[in-house]
Amino acid sequence: MGLGTSLVQAQSNEKYAKDVSSVDNIIAALYNVICGAPGEPRDWERFKYLFGKDAKLIPTGKIEGGNFLYRTMTPDEYITMFSSRIKTGFFEKELKRETVSFGTVYHAFSTYETRETENGPSTNRGINSIQLFKDQDRFYIVNVYWCAESMGFTLPASALK
Repeated sequence: MGLGTSLVQAQSNEKYAKDVSSVDNIIAALYNVICGAPGEPRDWERFKYLFGKDAKLIPTGKIEGGNFLYRTMTPDEYITMFSSRIKTGFFEKELKRETVSFGTVYHAFSTYETRETENGPSTNRGINSIQLFKDQDRFYIVNVYWCAESMGFTLPASALK
């Protein structure tokens, strides 16, 4: 690793240290960094800083014939996929969260709602299953695995209260 790389990492560490200092902060940063009006650039450096090595984002979907599937993406692959959302605007807000932990392992079940404009009508709701790793001085997102109501499921009342 060269001196230039070390300097960039040190600047990133300082710039985003608060984002990864707690479960609340890292999840708030995850939701915040992907939101924006049509054409508004996202801070993808900040986004990538939230994730650990080999982290995955795992959306679920429904294909023709009614079968379900999932696919895995790296943070970089997610950024590429997400570029189409920037054209329409995308706002995702956490509605409720349940978190459990043991040692270095944290799991957050985070109910969300999406909109195309900040105060527009809801376009979808679902649950993000967020797995985190707690190191000595920060949290890392290991996986974000999600399912939306648009797949034909209805959120249970317990996910909303």
